[in-house]
Amino acid sequence: MARKPNYRMDRMERDRAKAAKKAKRNDARAEKLAKTKGETGEEANVSEETDAPDSVANTDGVQNPDPEKTPE
Repeated sequence: MARKPNYRMDRMERDRAKAAKKAKRNDARAEKLAKTKGETGEEANVSEETDAPDSVANTDGVQNPDPEKTPE
């Protein structure tokens, strides 16, 4: 007798495999980009994390290019 199909589990396995493949591809692209820039992968990750935004968000969610000049 054949097993009862578990569609949800099959779908989860396919999604997990797809996500792993996508992550591996993104890592390879990041390494290649870092090599073209002359950085190692670790240095590229550190520089991405320390980038500051050009504008500062107010508490109401409005972006101000200059935080000292607030609209009134």
